[in-house]
Amino acid sequence: MNAVSPYGSWKSPITSDLIVSGTVGLGQIAIDGSDIYWVEGRPSEGGRSVIVRRTPDGKITDATPAPFNVRTRVHEYGGGSFVVASGTIYFSHFADQRIYCQTLDSQPEPLTPAANCRYADAIVDKQRNRLICVREDYAGEGEPVNTIVSINLADGADIQILTQGNDFYASPRLSPDGSQLSWISWNHPNMPWDGTELRVAEINTDGSLGEKYLVAGGVEESIFQPEWSLDGVLYFVSDKSNWWNLYRWHSRTPLNPPLVRGEAGIEPLCEMAAEFGLPQWVFGMSTYAVVSETQIICTYTQQGKWHLASIDLITKHLTIIETPYTDISSVKARGETVVFLAGSPAESAAIIQLNLATSQLEILRRSSDLSIDPGYLSVPEPVEFPTEKGLTAFGFFYPPKNQDFAAPTGEKPPLVVKSHGGPTAATSSSMNLKIQYWTSRGFAVLDVNYGGSTGYGREYRKRLQDSWGIVDVDDCANGAKYLAQKNLVDGERMAIAGGSAGGYTTLCALTFRDVFKAGASYYGVSDLEALATDTHKFEARYLDGLIGPYPARKDLYVARSPIHSAERLSCPVIFFQGLEDKVVPPNQAQMMVEILKAKGLPVAYVAYEGEQHGFRRAENIKRTLDGEFYFYSRVFKFELAEPVEEVPIYNL
Repeated sequence: MNAVSPYGSWKSPITSDLIVSGTVGLGQIAIDGSDIYWVEGRPSEGGRSVIVRRTPDGKITDATPAPFNVRTRVHEYGGGSFVVASGTIYFSHFADQRIYCQTLDSQPEPLTPAANCRYADAIVDKQRNRLICVREDYAGEGEPVNTIVSINLADGADIQILTQGNDFYASPRLSPDGSQLSWISWNHPNMPWDGTELRVAEINTDGSLGEKYLVAGGVEESIFQPEWSLDGVLYFVSDKSNWWNLYRWHSRTPLNPPLVRGEAGIEPLCEMAAEFGLPQWVFGMSTYAVVSETQIICTYTQQGKWHLASIDLITKHLTIIETPYTDISSVKARGETVVFLAGSPAESAAIIQLNLATSQLEILRRSSDLSIDPGYLSVPEPVEFPTEKGLTAFGFFYPPKNQDFAAPTGEKPPLVVKSHGGPTAATSSSMNLKIQYWTSRGFAVLDVNYGGSTGYGREYRKRLQDSWGIVDVDDCANGAKYLAQKNLVDGERMAIAGGSAGGYTTLCALTFRDVFKAGASYYGVSDLEALATDTHKFEARYLDGLIGPYPARKDLYVARSPIHSAERLSCPVIFFQGLEDKVVPPNQAQMMVEILKAKGLPVAYVAYEGEQHGFRRAENIKRTLDGEFYFYSRVFKFELAEPVEEVPIYNL
């Protein structure tokens, strides 16, 4: 018989120690011959990212030795940090941002010179013995200069600029015969999900690029992940139909004059009300792989759920491949082998291998080897709820779940609303032990895909245009009120939490709405003016589309900044902040904390040395989980089943 105990006071086996000790982050995947590689982020090693290699006999070993940390800082968010060809690995080392070269029987050696440059998204041009990659150069004054460059593998100091003049570049890709290069570029104030351009150029005999031709894209069309097939067809994803769908361009169609779209050679591959693309926050993202001249393996999302599928390139017919997974990404293929990253409500993220010949799925590496009894796991329920202007918003609802406990009759659970970062991003239904931490203790959780999130088409994504701090806040508040009206949660014990952009949504909800009784801001934005004037190049003009041009619309920046309306905030808040954060500098949190302290409101501030935008060290992840839980226990006045490290709370 279940023990009766108030919500929040349930003892759970899903502890912060368990989460940080048994979990790694899984990232970029690559296939080289019969070997499979991926990146693991390890909280237990201070957040170090390691390239791991799996051989056909199933043996898994670390390819990069300590202390090397495989992570690039291009755009600050990185991605595309390594490439491997014929057993040789080229990777960016976080400490100095140089590219290192390593064979399987040697130590890494620096390839690029010590300079104020960063590199990402590299490919190997075997014909010309060079790398081609994106470079971000900080040597000059003002903003760093982004270009696509070639790096001589025999002499890493021999670096040539292949194309320049745009603010940003991504996805340089060689045609299979090495005669053409394709890439994506865009300019301020656009972000890559607003509008990008796909270009192709012939490669001259000296390795330089010839005339550069515009194939697709524009200021209001987002192009994602160009890839070549073996027969010289260029595939890509475009959202010109409202949905990120797959298209192809027959490169042997005569190239059009410069800056003229190649519409004559473009055809849709699979027109669906579904998203085959993702917002390009990082390099190296992949939602499909060209298996052969007749087949693509792809993943797409509808209503928050991802599906794996095969497309016949002759008939253009899509066939769903049944899997137990609801979140699928990083698709790579070589021959009959397909490898991808996947998870589900019942399973944490894992590297999965699909054998196309046998249709067999094999788990190569789990992000967590923890075995948790399903009796402690809350299964997310997709929810749709009404929001402003007669529209509908989406999310995942997690009810409390712990097989050992029941709440007193009539009690309703406290709620934590999760507001994802980005804000151009999305949450998923894949198992998240940090959410299960809450639900197994008696909290309900609502994970919101507010207007502006991806996965629901361009029009849904554009709801946040000029409306950040309004639409997202309304959707989070309306989701919470919807659950309270359904008697699924306690309307007097609702909190909101989020990181980065989600932290801004959290602070706005606490300041400008009267729905939540507490909140937690993880490296969140409190002063939009400070963000607009003190952020990195990639996001330097992001707010133009979310708020309005600065300083022309300074009034909006002031009006929507919680720091300027702190007198309206009347509930407790806890702040978590990395002291080396370049995206949202620490002074944003510090100023807010001082204001709340002066107002006499309960407030806590936890800062971490050595952490940037997001926490990677095990001890800090643990401290943050337990700290937020402890904070709510004091605010909502429930007893803890087990003691956790206390957080100093001012004015309590």
